[in-house]
Amino acid sequence: MKNMRGFTLVELIIVIVIVGILSIVAVPVYKGYTKKAMGTEAKSLIGSIATAERVYFAEWNNFFSVGDNDMGTGEALKVLDVDARSNKYFTGYKVLITGTEEKATFLAIVTGNAESGAENIKMSLKSPASGNPTLEEAYTNTENVTMTLSAGGGSTEGDSNKDDNKD
Repeated sequence: MKNMRGFTLVELIIVIVIVGILSIVAVPVYKGYTKKAMGTEAKSLIGSIATAERVYFAEWNNFFSVGDNDMGTGEALKVLDVDARSNKYFTGYKVLITGTEEKATFLAIVTGNAESGAENIKMSLKSPASGNPTLEEAYTNTENVTMTLSAGGGSTEGDSNKDDNKD
């Protein structure tokens, strides 16, 4: 029995405890990075929509509406040339128009897919008749926190960094 090699039960329990502590720390950090990736994809998509709408407005003196039936895949894809089908979290969008010509405004909305785990994330960009557009990023977590950001990325309501690592 003197030649037997291996680990004692105490050594195995210590290793299991250390791995458990590391996983407790790593999982919330990973979820925070995932939420940031989702938000970045949404901001990129909504920025593309805003640019396409401005180009369309410059040519036609009105914005292009994208409804629930299209979601950026039919006529909107041909006109605005914003294709969200290859995105992981946000594969569709809609654009609501109010007013006409000089008084026209648009509201671009992207909502996360349920299949990708982004179903609680919604981002919208409202373009006023004059002035800078306002970007609103909202997601619901266990505490139902809503986060609003200005178009420049600065927080306009509360501290936007405090919720980055929450579920």
